[in-house]
Amino acid sequence: MNPNNRHWLPAMAALAFTLALPSAMSLAQDQDTSTATARSSSGPGYWTDNWRGWHFYEEPEPNDEAEPPLKRPPSPLPAAPVQRRAPELVQFEALQKTLEQYRNIAIIKPTEANVRRYMELESKVVAQASYFADVAQRVAWATPELDPTLQGRPVNAKAIEVFEQDQLTTRSQAMATLGKDHVLFFFFRGDCPFCHAFAPTLEAFQARYGINVVAISVDGGPIPVFPNARTDNGIARTLKVTQVPAVFLAQPYSGKISPIGFGVLSESQLLERISTVAAPATQEMAPGKNKHIVLR
Repeated sequence: MNPNNRHWLPAMAALAFTLALPSAMSLAQDQDTSTATARSSSGPGYWTDNWRGWHFYEEPEPNDEAEPPLKRPPSPLPAAPVQRRAPELVQFEALQKTLEQYRNIAIIKPTEANVRRYMELESKVVAQASYFADVAQRVAWATPELDPTLQGRPVNAKAIEVFEQDQLTTRSQAMATLGKDHVLFFFFRGDCPFCHAFAPTLEAFQARYGINVVAISVDGGPIPVFPNARTDNGIARTLKVTQVPAVFLAQPYSGKISPIGFGVLSESQLLERISTVAAPATQEMAPGKNKHIVLR
């Protein structure tokens, strides 16, 4: 080496170091920047939170997009107990359906075979029904509560006589009691031949059972049997009397009026109908037929 150059070698080395230093620093900054970027993209690393140490555990962050928990299906309701039907009902319905089918087929296609098949099955059904009627009759004979000959009107001629006499006595007594506070309204017209024919029956009924008959002329005409007949004052319109002769049972002090019948009636029919209409049970059956008006 030239001795003369020993004085400028240090200066040259210092100059070279100075020139290389900015490049090295720039490279280091670039590396640090890329490392920081990588760390920021992958989350915090150990070097930024070294206080955790090597052994640590974190719960995973909740995922908002997680699927909701499946709902348990509702428990099925207990099934209703199945009621078993009587085999006789099943057999009867099957027989009824078969008979109807055979009949419909025979109607639409009335061949000899179809008609015979229907008639044979129908004969079996009629025989079964007849056997049922015989058994029911035997049961009724052995059970007084179910015997129709002991319920209501009898069928034997001698029994009918006794029954009617007993009914007549009972109704006559009830009519005598009824006549104390009831009257019969007889609506008629002076030009009605049926009214004139019915008037004597009402007169005899009044004399026999002691119930007063009040004759009311709808058209103002007279009737010989009831010379003291009254002229209609509007009560016929109130009771909707559109046909004569007409008879109504009235209780003056309460104003209750019930229809007995229209047309010509016999004494026995009058007695039966009046006794029936006056019964409390009968009044409850058809309360709409009773009227309440003020009688003057």
